[in-house]
Amino acid sequence: MNVSDWSLPETEVFDSISTALDEDADAVLATVIAVEGSAYRRPGAKMLLRPDGVGAGSITAGCLEDEVRALADDVLADGAPRVETWDLTGDDDDDVWGLGVGCNGVITVLLEPLDGSYRPIVEARQANEPIAVATVVGGETDHRVGDRAYYRPTEGFESDDIPEAVLDELREPAEALLDGGDGETITVDTPTGSVEVFLDAVTAPPELVVFGSGHDIGPVVELAKRVDFRVTVVSFRGAQADPDSFPAADGVLSASPRDVADLRDWDADTYAVVMSHNFLDDRLTLEQLLETPTQYIGLMGPQKRFEEMCADFAEEDRPITDAERSRIFTPIGLSLGGDTPYQIAFSIVGELLAVANDRRPEHLSRREGPIHDRVDVSTD
Repeated sequence: MNVSDWSLPETEVFDSISTALDEDADAVLATVIAVEGSAYRRPGAKMLLRPDGVGAGSITAGCLEDEVRALADDVLADGAPRVETWDLTGDDDDDVWGLGVGCNGVITVLLEPLDGSYRPIVEARQANEPIAVATVVGGETDHRVGDRAYYRPTEGFESDDIPEAVLDELREPAEALLDGGDGETITVDTPTGSVEVFLDAVTAPPELVVFGSGHDIGPVVELAKRVDFRVTVVSFRGAQADPDSFPAADGVLSASPRDVADLRDWDADTYAVVMSHNFLDDRLTLEQLLETPTQYIGLMGPQKRFEEMCADFAEEDRPITDAERSRIFTPIGLSLGGDTPYQIAFSIVGELLAVANDRRPEHLSRREGPIHDRVDVSTD
């Protein structure tokens, strides 16, 4: 597994898992199920390992990958999942993993032979359907590590392995985790003892629609894909709606600015970047997008240009409301400095990530508390 495989977006990791399932290939899936202290990845991070060296994803910044790869061979030989914990804090002088490996936490990982029980998870993500997966990872009962249940918001839990009494305790945490796309290990007390279950919320990647066909769109598409957006480019010039011009995009379409609202099913998890550099096209596109539920409309251009658009709207007796204004990000992007295409693209995609993750951009050195948010999924 090379460096590019290590840094694959999550969508491509799931594609690799799907391919391994289709090929009925020998493979091990390593999933972070708990973290105490600091770590590069959070619970839910995944890494696929195959004996032929083909793999995808990462669970640390490289601190444990070689060790996990060696353990994967044992898991395949045993044919049974196992849970391993590494203390990377350096508190134990006898623990070589705590000496200068970059992380400073305790990381617990589930390693399991990849089999058909993971197929519903892959299919749900490919269908853009949220699913929470409950996997037994330990406890005092006779439940086997690897026993599974699947939670879908419209259907509840489905399982042949985990009893209903345990699943009843997991419903509320599953819903909470799906809201944030997080993972957490939960202990459920039963009359026969406690059972430890890893709840993994698997959600579809956010959708990004980029309007325009200029050369500056390519870097935005490329960077957005690298951080796991599903990207569609919409050109208002039919001849320029060429997939070869935007190879990183998931789709390239041609449309009229007047048809933007009907172009697709819009929702709050769909983001729009308007950068056609044509005033009339951008204004018509903005008008259409305001009729959709999207909460992010990034508009390229200076503030004065937007004020001219607002004046046009007002003259047409369609003023932009304060609520609508809060959804419009213009000038688009974060204030990072730089004016090259990739520097501008970093600014735009950085803002997209901040909005998608409900974060206010700031220096991490000035952030109080942990870098990653925690979700309270207590079953008490």
